Amino acid sequence: MVSNDLTPSELARYSRHLLLPEIGEAGQRRLKSGRVLCVGAGGLGSPALLYLAAAGVGTIGIVDFDVVDESNLQRQIIHGTESVGRPKLESARDRIAAINPEVRVETFDMRLSADNAQSLVEAFDVILDGTDNFPARYLVNDACVLYRRPNAFGSIHRFEGQAAVFAAPGGPCYRCLHPEPPPEGLVPSCAEAGVLGVLPGVIGTIQATEAIKLIVGVGEPLIGRFLIYDALKMRFRDLKLRQDPDCPVCGTRPSITSLREYATYCAPAVAEMTAGELRARLGSSSAPFVLDVREPAELAEGAIPGAVMIPLGDLPRRLVELDASREVVVYCRSGARSARAVVLLREHGFPRASNLVGGILNWNKELGKFL
Repeated sequence: MVSNDLTPSELARYSRHLLLPEIGEAGQRRLKSGRVLCVGAGGLGSPALLYLAAAGVGTIGIVDFDVVDESNLQRQIIHGTESVGRPKLESARDRIAAINPEVRVETFDMRLSADNAQSLVEAFDVILDGTDNFPARYLVNDACVLYRRPNAFGSIHRFEGQAAVFAAPGGPCYRCLHPEPPPEGLVPSCAEAGVLGVLPGVIGTIQATEAIKLIVGVGEPLIGRFLIYDALKMRFRDLKLRQDPDCPVCGTRPSITSLREYATYCAPAVAEMTAGELRARLGSSSAPFVLDVREPAELAEGAIPGAVMIPLGDLPRRLVELDASREVVVYCRSGARSARAVVLLREHGFPRASNLVGGILNWNKELGKFL
């Protein structure tokens, strides 16, 4: 067993913490023996991981299976230009080691799932939710409730951020606020709607602050409180949130007593076509009609040759411009808006509509960029 006594080097490193009566040497020892699991090493995870490491949290776990993309660098500050193409786990681990070599980093190269969530969550004291999609967010929430770990929650969208501590004893969980996930694509992702680069820095740092407070046992965590940050107006709002007795997972008669996956639960079933399949058919006698449902400003990211652009918001009134007898392949930036477009098309008599997997981002990655 590793001693949580502070070494002379650690006493020097954390001297400013030791001066705080609320932390002191006892609190710093609790941080050293603490274990925080960060689900995601992206926008929210980046600042949170940096500050957790600098604060001296003894063991930091990271769950991620993605690689660093150039578009990440605008906000995912734990990664640098030289890390583009590297697994985020490796990039984050190296950066943490550079900040504080005393911290132990445990990496999990996997997607959080119903099969592995229990073993991951139960092995840590606090879970920090750095996810960027609803299926993962609900899975983190449910696992934290079922296995009794506090969830330092954060989310970001365009210029607004939210933070709270869910699943703490006596406090509400995320489902007390939103009982069920929304339909896939109803809320645009950061890849579709954009996000102010510094916004996850604010929210991720708040999440790290809450995790540190929970470990040390100091202050008033965001339990039963929902913090909303508006970056454009530079305004914080603090809303009260109570535990819902009818909550499906933390209520008095829960209907959810085991973990389940939400990827298929949230997403409508739509026909799909890969970038390779579409490329092979372009220019042939069986070439489908290619429909781009992005906004004109997104053309700078490339376009598929021969595609016709009709932004998703204009599509319902412009369906008359399309031939319902033709096969239609729809794409957007990452695949979410185009999936909604396919559902719309099929509901209006286009039985051969399909979605391009991964949108233009995946097309560029696999086949190269066309302007």
